Amino acid sequence: MPKKPTTKEEPPRPIGVFDSGVGGLTVVAELRKLLPNESIFYIGDTARVPYGGKSQATIERYSQELAGLLLAERAKVIVVACNTASALAVQSLEETLRVPVIGVIRPGAEAAVKATRNGKVGVIGTRATVFSKAYERAIEALDDEIEVIAEPCPMFVPLIEEGWLDDEVTNRVIARYLEKLLRAGVDTIVLGCTHYPLLRAAIQRFVGPDVALVDSAQNTAIAVQKTLKQHKLAAPKTKHPSKLQVALTDPSTAFLRVAEEALGLGVGEVLPRAVQK
Repeated sequence: MPKKPTTKEEPPRPIGVFDSGVGGLTVVAELRKLLPNESIFYIGDTARVPYGGKSQATIERYSQELAGLLLAERAKVIVVACNTASALAVQSLEETLRVPVIGVIRPGAEAAVKATRNGKVGVIGTRATVFSKAYERAIEALDDEIEVIAEPCPMFVPLIEEGWLDDEVTNRVIARYLEKLLRAGVDTIVLGCTHYPLLRAAIQRFVGPDVALVDSAQNTAIAVQKTLKQHKLAAPKTKHPSKLQVALTDPSTAFLRVAEEALGLGVGEVLPRAVQK
């Protein structure tokens, strides 16, 4: 009898993650911890960072383009590891894509509601995220008695992209932005940009130990885990090892330094991806 042709086993489809730059790797780090068997394909839009001062139409266009690049890599879910894009573009992605889309706003809001003791929550983020009031709506939907005080911090992203995580200039900028929140009596601050956890130590030093800092990275990883289970997309046991692939839309040595040193991620070879400016 003729032998049946052998079929080559395809590697599992990856989780697709995108952000405007380095910040989304905080989400990737949590995904690697929680879901070690899952492969991840990450795109950092370093050619167009930061997103925070751009219009909703522009953010939606960027997000659709990056999602398309991830789908070309066979992504089974799209994680929008960017608060600005989560606030302004997740709905349009959900309407057009055939794979699950997970943003970071709701997971961050859930973490804040659990953390606050006095019902006063500060939110820091890009101008676009803060002005969208996405966190206010998400927190109010969970607990409408919580007071939210928001403050845009547009200079944080460039400082982080430069790798200035422990620098006197950065410390002064932190003080300038966060004094208002401390005067308002917040006991919890949402790091409403996936870049900001890289400044967690410096921010915590300024606000003191009695103010809880929460970010969406861990809760987003949990949301991804639930979504994979719900849609039966979890990676099966296979001979193919899980891997992290990183692509950038513009080379960034600072990006690699921050990722590898601050997050303990082995990025390896970085792939180029072209986008429209």
